[in-house]
Amino acid sequence: MPHTLLALHAHPDDEALLTSGTMARAAAAGHRVVLVVATDGALGLAATQFVADGALGTRRLAELHRSAKALGVARVEQLGYADSGLGPDLAPDPPGQTRLVRADTEQVAGQVAAILEAERVDVLLGYDAKGGYGHRDHVAIHHVARRAAELAGTPRLLEATIPRDAICRAIDLAAKVYRFPPEFDRGSFDRAFSARREITHRINVLRHIGAKRASMRAHASQASADAGADRTLSALLRIPRPLYDLVFGHEWYVDPSVSRPGGIRTDVFEGLA
Repeated sequence: MPHTLLALHAHPDDEALLTSGTMARAAAAGHRVVLVVATDGALGLAATQFVADGALGTRRLAELHRSAKALGVARVEQLGYADSGLGPDLAPDPPGQTRLVRADTEQVAGQVAAILEAERVDVLLGYDAKGGYGHRDHVAIHHVARRAAELAGTPRLLEATIPRDAICRAIDLAAKVYRFPPEFDRGSFDRAFSARREITHRINVLRHIGAKRASMRAHASQASADAGADRTLSALLRIPRPLYDLVFGHEWYVDPSVSRPGGIRTDVFEGLA
């Protein structure tokens, strides 16, 4: 029986790293896949050629649509909030927009809930409580997804994450072959994502690894940097396929409705009517 999956993300390119394999797998199986991003990612880091004219947000939304096409996504929506950025200081709101972390959670959740209801969504993908690696917009989306699922009565909410020990092991393995950019903080991953004991779903996406890699490649601006610098996405895309498949062949989720995870589920739709 076909179901509907909605992946909610903070910025264009977030879907590529955390949920693209799951999305491609669902679409290939005949399920409807919807992608919603809260911001255009206008404060993302990129090479001068992408930001000099002030149109990075427009470019990143175009990249999002290319990623969605590679994954088989049926509908893409952008909620219209401004990127809150990574720096220690929160920039003023741009004209006509509100930075996501300043937005009212109930209002944003209401927008998402309206889409959930219109699409009759069975599974909503959000972020874990840490917002993955801790970006403030990701933490905001964690709260938005929980409230939106409650408002819409969505049958299942799954929070995208990575078992900390797995990603740390993968990063250390990749570091033997590749040099990560200076801004890459290896230690931050010891404090990020979720403990393995909290994981409820482990999704095998190896058959769709080509679509996942194409999704990552679609976000060209986020793999760009000026001379002498490098970006994490660029480094990940240089990993050769056998190692890439090992690192990205599975995606993980936490079901917040499960207080004591038992066996690991391998299908996001498992158990739904």
